[in-house]
Amino acid sequence: MKYYVIAGERSGDMHLSNLLHALKQIDNKVDFRGMGGDYSKEEGLSVVAHYDEIALMGFLEVLFGFRKVLKYLGLVKKDILAYKPDALVLVDYGGFNMKIAKFAHDQGIPVHYYIPPKVWAWNQKRAFKLKKYVDHLYSILPFEPAFFKKFDWEVNYVGNPLLDEIKKFSPHDFFHQKHEISYKPIVALLPGSRKQEVENMLENMVKIIPDFPGVQFIIAGVNNLPQEVYDMAKDHGIKVVFGQTYDLLYYANAAVVTSGTATLETALFNVPQVVVYKTSSISYAIAKRLIKVPFISLVNLIAEKEVVKELIQGEYNKEVLFKELQGLLGGSRRKAAVLEGYKLVREKIGEEKASEKTAKLIYETLAGSNI
Repeated sequence: MKYYVIAGERSGDMHLSNLLHALKQIDNKVDFRGMGGDYSKEEGLSVVAHYDEIALMGFLEVLFGFRKVLKYLGLVKKDILAYKPDALVLVDYGGFNMKIAKFAHDQGIPVHYYIPPKVWAWNQKRAFKLKKYVDHLYSILPFEPAFFKKFDWEVNYVGNPLLDEIKKFSPHDFFHQKHEISYKPIVALLPGSRKQEVENMLENMVKIIPDFPGVQFIIAGVNNLPQEVYDMAKDHGIKVVFGQTYDLLYYANAAVVTSGTATLETALFNVPQVVVYKTSSISYAIAKRLIKVPFISLVNLIAEKEVVKELIQGEYNKEVLFKELQGLLGGSRRKAAVLEGYKLVREKIGEEKASEKTAKLIYETLAGSNI
């Protein structure tokens, strides 16, 4: 079967690649085309556009980058018509993918959405639009099925694909030697996967370095970003490890993590963390008015309570970050409370094999419709 697929950032591309791998195990006549990245390309995706080309964050940033988005929307729509897929498979990336979902629906192409947009976070009425244009939705967060049920929509909860990704991981036995890292306690710094994020987050991360002389700070670098993005950290003597985030988390004693998928990854590695986020003042003002959930980190949202401390916008400063990080290092009660909260998160997520379950559901639906 022919699948047109779209993932719009690094984490989505990683999950898409695992889904493509699972589809290949079921269907020996698959063909993949669409928008993704290096992970999906390794699984046989014919890449029409790399997600790096249109990576944007924040309301204001998206507004100024709208022309670029329109350009790629047009390119992808034209390519879908030429390709004539049996199905469109969308992964996360809500703003872009919801527009493509409507287009495909109007063309009579079955729409499958894996990792749906976070319509529960803001403007919840978007769920009606999602329901109208998406034929099959595959949820990865345990609270989502109950949310969509409010809109009279039964969706498939398939578990969280991060469990599958982490299960595949084997730590590098000589990680310290390979990167010339000492055996002092490690604080992992995860500033994000997009250029704007990294630039926004690093400034305060590097400010706390002198206050922790007995600790080594190491940044999880992203391969697809230009290395000069990390120059600020390197100037402060902070080591950057590229493409080995899981190894870094495996050996870390604590972490400072930009809000996003990485917060859940850090929790699944059982690393106590402080979650941080900062954007432009205009983007933040808009977001504050729109967002309807009590937390920004997946860890707290899944647990339905504060497990990890979130430092957002003005609260994300050197003084508060120092205090919170200090509370996570050593044998403090704060650290114990975080680790106990992680147990609850694991229980709520449930079983593994999200990619395999989703691939099976997609294939069976399409095979059934062709009988």
